[in-house]
Amino acid sequence: MESKQAELFKVLAVDSRIRIIELLKQKGPLGANEMSKMLGITPSAVSQHLRILKHAGLVRNERKGYWIPYEIDPVALEKCGEFLSEVCTCGCKGPGLIREAELSKATDRVAMLRKYEQELQEELNKVQAEIEELKEEG
Repeated sequence: MESKQAELFKVLAVDSRIRIIELLKQKGPLGANEMSKMLGITPSAVSQHLRILKHAGLVRNERKGYWIPYEIDPVALEKCGEFLSEVCTCGCKGPGLIREAELSKATDRVAMLRKYEQELQEELNKVQAEIEELKEEG
């Protein structure tokens, strides 16, 4: 029997499914016909991909009259991301740590570390700004 993780990789190995996930992340709940127009593929193809994504637990839907909007299941997507992080072999270990695999291949390690430092500083600035907003609200 195939593991749930292997099944997940198969589901995500199809470009159209990745595009559907990205579209739903950007636009929120959409029907198959709307997605079909935006993606340039047939409604039946979209429906089939949605059925597979739903079976994998990555999207969900709830009928609203004649309209059946699909949306991302954020908890499932987060679990998917966690699993992919566990099997990742790039050496990243998560945010805040130097990406060792990239660093070991870099020709200019100092430039790469400075770029990484800048990315971290930008992320820190965002977090600090959000903290200040929350303080002002509360």
